[in-house]
Amino acid sequence: MFWNERMETLKGKDLGDLQLRRLRWTVTQAGRVPFYARLLGDASVGTGDIRTLQDVAKLPFTSKQDLRGGYPFGFLAVPLREVRRIHTTSGTTGKPTVVGYTAKDLSNWAELIARNLTMVGLGEGDVFQNMVNYGLFTGGLGFHYGAELMGLTVVPSATGNTRRQIEMIEDFGVTAIHCTPSYAMHLAEVAGEMGATLETLKVGCFGAEPWSEATRGELERRLGVSAFDSYGISEMYGPGVAMECPEKDGLHIWHDSYLVEIVDPATGEALGPGEKGEMVITPLVKEAMPLLRYRTGDVTMLMDEEICSCGRGQKISRILGRSDDMLVVRGINVFPSQIEHVLFSLPEVGEQFMVYLDRIHQLDEMTIEVEMNRSTFSGELRDLHRVQEKIASALRETLGIRTDVKLVEPGKLPRFEGKAKRVVDRRGVLF
Repeated sequence: MFWNERMETLKGKDLGDLQLRRLRWTVTQAGRVPFYARLLGDASVGTGDIRTLQDVAKLPFTSKQDLRGGYPFGFLAVPLREVRRIHTTSGTTGKPTVVGYTAKDLSNWAELIARNLTMVGLGEGDVFQNMVNYGLFTGGLGFHYGAELMGLTVVPSATGNTRRQIEMIEDFGVTAIHCTPSYAMHLAEVAGEMGATLETLKVGCFGAEPWSEATRGELERRLGVSAFDSYGISEMYGPGVAMECPEKDGLHIWHDSYLVEIVDPATGEALGPGEKGEMVITPLVKEAMPLLRYRTGDVTMLMDEEICSCGRGQKISRILGRSDDMLVVRGINVFPSQIEHVLFSLPEVGEQFMVYLDRIHQLDEMTIEVEMNRSTFSGELRDLHRVQEKIASALRETLGIRTDVKLVEPGKLPRFEGKAKRVVDRRGVLF
């Protein structure tokens, strides 16, 4: 169950010494980037000032906006001729983030994915269907090369054409899949319509968006897989930052390659284990694009236990949401993942929901459209009212606010092949 047992189980002084050595190298490498050379100079911080891991706090934060300001190649620490691949983020909210990889970066990245897939029980003889975008999105090629490195048979099916995806699973004897959890829910829905059993499947790797324990239960029941949470971020290579082990109680950070902090998103103050905050990551082995204290925007916490029963070290909790996507409704912080957890724990709820935020008479109002489960959708007005009240009550108990719940027929809400976009905030729109 280990790909690189020594690195995956490194702990104590040996781990600390390795992290410190690599952190100092990263500061030196970052100094080759004009942006960091200027910031480090202004702060009078150099490699010699990093004497302990706690000295990481002396380094400046890096934001996505900083990276956009360096578009396209302003954050490369190596000449472009040494870059073997380029990926970018979607750029849906501005200029995309451009990430470069040297040959060594690509090798490191494939190894991290190989660790992920070995940890969840895969090996030679398994057939791995990779149902994510193979373009500039990092998830496709990232998982592809890691899976090939460890000897899996890879089906690069990419996204879309769900019925064909299901046919390939059955025809090729696919044993493991990788996609977003929202697409996996759609896959299960279509498989049910087709009468497909998907009996060869045993493992599902799901990431790229927050998802809940309730969703895990649904995916495991309907797809017949053991479902694992995968975490990555394009600026860190892509997937391969952290992954669940068979304990399914937090995600293991690959601590030899990433130094993780949890900070208060408002103040930047460091938080301890068990305290929720924004995850800040300093990659320790990136050649082409070293980063210092990158603010991911993802909300999580360090787990209290330093060592897991599987033998690996530090874990983070599943991603709870994003600090910049956190919804503030009537002064209360709400994450879409909280809504999902409530909805998918109720048997009357189907596969999809949408959240709409409006400002009516100067007050925030939240409307949640919820698809009914096909097996419980009767159309009887009395039953609909009962279910509506049940959902609203469960949401109020968890979120602490009142919501307007609207029930819709099965199959009426949008389906997503990539990351699900479930929140529409209309409070800034003038009607």
